[in-house]
Amino acid sequence: MEYTVQKLGKLAGVSSRTIRYYDEIEILKPARINSSGYRIYGETEVKQLQQILFFRELGISLEAIKKIITDPEFNAIEALRQHHEKLLEKKYQIDMLIANVEKTIESALGGYKMSDKERFQGFKEKMIEDNERRYGKEVRKKFSDEAMEQSNNHWKNMTKEEYDKMQKIGEDILSILAEAFKTGNPAGDLAQKTAELHKEWLTMAWGYYDKEAHGGLAQMYVDDERFTAYYDKNQPGTAAFLRDAIHFYTGIKK
Repeated sequence: MEYTVQKLGKLAGVSSRTIRYYDEIEILKPARINSSGYRIYGETEVKQLQQILFFRELGISLEAIKKIITDPEFNAIEALRQHHEKLLEKKYQIDMLIANVEKTIESALGGYKMSDKERFQGFKEKMIEDNERRYGKEVRKKFSDEAMEQSNNHWKNMTKEEYDKMQKIGEDILSILAEAFKTGNPAGDLAQKTAELHKEWLTMAWGYYDKEAHGGLAQMYVDDERFTAYYDKNQPGTAAFLRDAIHFYTGIKK
């Protein structure tokens, strides 16, 4: 069966403008242009649009999707299997949150005594899943699968008090880092205080501490544009400054 832009958009639940935009950026080209100048899409394009929407649902950028689906080695079946796995993970997270809400309601009505750990379990699972999706590949590549799993398990067992403390330390890091950056000296007292707090935060997040891993993570703040953008959003160069401060702290840089 063939579809015009309007009919394909209606079928997929997206706007005609979106379909046209996908054509403009060459991520979804029509099968042909008919004699009236209309874009016509066939079965192949319908399947490709489904793949695009799956990737978008998983938070992948259009630029990244284009690279994936135009790769000569792209395997549609394998991609679908991965989509299925990711969707099951999301379903698990949603089920956890639903169960959390149901227990909270029952607890509020006096029919169930909910522990503090239970109150935050669903949210912690969601944060772990989000971190895995955003940074898991890079962390596992730079460190190891074992390190990532150890950190995830540590997060699952973290109490609310420990989590609140870790969040407070994270806020203190950003505040002191901003002042340290103004000194321009990553080996100075303020910068080293920041590195010390970062060590404390990292130990709480990972459940252990290792100097080399600390230095490696600091380098990733510079190498990975997502981390760099986070630290540099107010003061460009902050990520590199933090990296240098941590490298002085760990002895990587003398």
